[in-house]
Amino acid sequence: MPAFFKSLEKIKPVYDWAYKIILFICKILLIADIFITSWSVLGRYVPFISDPHWSEEMILTFMVYMAVLSATLAIRKRSHIRMTAFDKYLPKRLLQALDLAADLAVLALGVVLVVKGMELIDPNGSLAKFAKYSSIPTLSQIWQYLPMAIAGIGMIVFELEQVFLRIEEFFVPNGTDGKEAQA
Repeated sequence: MPAFFKSLEKIKPVYDWAYKIILFICKILLIADIFITSWSVLGRYVPFISDPHWSEEMILTFMVYMAVLSATLAIRKRSHIRMTAFDKYLPKRLLQALDLAADLAVLALGVVLVVKGMELIDPNGSLAKFAKYSSIPTLSQIWQYLPMAIAGIGMIVFELEQVFLRIEEFFVPNGTDGKEAQA
């Protein structure tokens, strides 16, 4: 079984690459959010700067993208909020099993997000045909629902890594303790 986990180590650079790209996208979205927010505030109070009519919807859309993308990053780092008050009282094997069950539940949530997200952004669905931004009527609201599917894909990708790491903890003595995932 340890040979199987050694072969899985070969795809770790792919996970590192995906993590870096998602982190870069989050940084760009944050910069855009700050810029548009500043522009909007200045436009309200400075007479010669106009407040763009589309600023609020774009800011909210960018914030949704940042929230779901950063949630996928937290999965990779194992930095989501967890209840750990009783961890020191539980046997190590039970704790590992509970952590694996939690990761499998998040993996299932990722699948649900992909399925339902794809339904919402289906080009033949009613949302795609009729829903538009109120301030930008030429832009479909599919862009507001796309993060749901993106978050699901990100959750699945990074949760698969976490599930394999949790399983490795069961079978490999002195295996991972989650530190590799935080590299």
